[in-house]
Amino acid sequence: MNSPEPEHLNNHHRDTLRKIFEHPVSHNIEWHEVVSLLEAIGTVDVRHDGEIVVHIGSHREFFAAPDGKDVDEQMVVDLRTMLSGAGFGPPKAG
Repeated sequence: MNSPEPEHLNNHHRDTLRKIFEHPVSHNIEWHEVVSLLEAIGTVDVRHDGEIVVHIGSHREFFAAPDGKDVDEQMVVDLRTMLSGAGFGPPKAG
């Protein structure tokens, strides 16, 4: 398996990745930005119940779309865990 290469991500994806790993947790990360990032680095399947199944390498996670346009703090924590486990982290400055 190839190691993740954030360089292939566009500026919007890198910005979303940065927001996910920000401390304190950012409260303005839009769901559609998260889905776009996940599609760029893995496979996203929408289930009949509205949940999405995300596969990044050997990692798999289920996410439910938030009620509003932004993801909540717990989802950010879950995204950090999944992305870190798949070898992703905050984009390097510069």
